[in-house]
Amino acid sequence: MNIQKLMRQAREMQERMQRELAELTVEASAGGGMVTVRMTGHKQLAAVSIDPEIVAANDPAMLADLVLVAVNEAARKVDEAMQERVGAMTGGLPGLV
Repeated sequence: MNIQKLMRQAREMQERMQRELAELTVEASAGGGMVTVRMTGHKQLAAVSIDPEIVAANDPAMLADLVLVAVNEAARKVDEAMQERVGAMTGGLPGLV
């Protein structure tokens, strides 16, 4: 295979991944939906929703734990979505996923 062609394909794949990252949004929640976060493909928080009930409970430690769980789950979902996309782009070639 021509090395220049291979490099061009790699560059195109990288550009496509960047576009998909920019378009990706995931949502995750914790505490039965008491805390919900939305995260972009670049792992930036786009929104946080907190049920007023959890605030009324006056338990800042529990609220902090729920936010942490929701954010970590959203980050895991971003990683999972991108891994699926990379696998689809590379056709499952060994060593590229």
